[in-house]
Formats: sequence, C-alpha cells, structure tokens
Amino acid sequence: MNDVTIYHNPRCSKSRETLKLLQDNGVAPVVIEYLKTPPSVAELTAILAKLGKSAPDIVRKKEADEAGIDVKALSEAALIAALAAHPAAIERPIVIKGDKAALGRPPESVLAIL
Repeated sequence: MNDVTIYHNPRCSKSRETLKLLQDNGVAPVVIEYLKTPPSVAELTAILAKLGKSAPDIVRKKEADEAGIDVKALSEAALIAALAAHPAAIERPIVIKGDKAALGRPPESVLAIL
C-alpha cells in the first residue's frame, strides 16, 4: 500500500510513532521529510482541504512565534505562504491517503483514513 504519504519529521516522537503505526498496519507510506522538502503553497492548500482544516489549525505556536509569524494578523493565504516558507511551524505528522488526510496527534487518529 503506497498510496499513503506521511509528512514526517524524524526528530519528532509523535511523527516516529505514527510512521511505526502505519508500518505495523502493513502500510509502506511515501515519506516526505517536510523540513528538507517543504510543501509548496499549492500543496499546503490541498493538504488543508483534505484535512478539513484552516491554516491556523495546523500551526505550531512556539515555532510560529520563533519565525515571527503572527497567526492572528495574517489572512489564510498569507498564513499558508508563511507556513510554506517556515515548515517547522507546521504541525506534524500529517498523513494523506487519496482525498483524506489526518494529523497524527495522537498517532492512532490516522487509522481512520486508512
């Protein structure tokens, strides 16, 4: 099953747990280390649509503050652009299968889209 993609940060325990959970369930996902290969504005927009969330819902507050991203002051489009430019501020991991996506917090939440 390689129609599953995980936006992964190997330094994050929740991301590692989610990847292991997928593998333990027979899923061999495409792994995108999003800090090395950040999603574009278009990709991030598509991911948000699949998650059914808006950009503020996937912001890591501490990392956004460190990057100087003022979440409340930015429009949706501007925040998506800021997240694309500063991928460390994107909540992780995000798992995508087809037209569905889930945030791996907790890791078990991704099982709903498999």
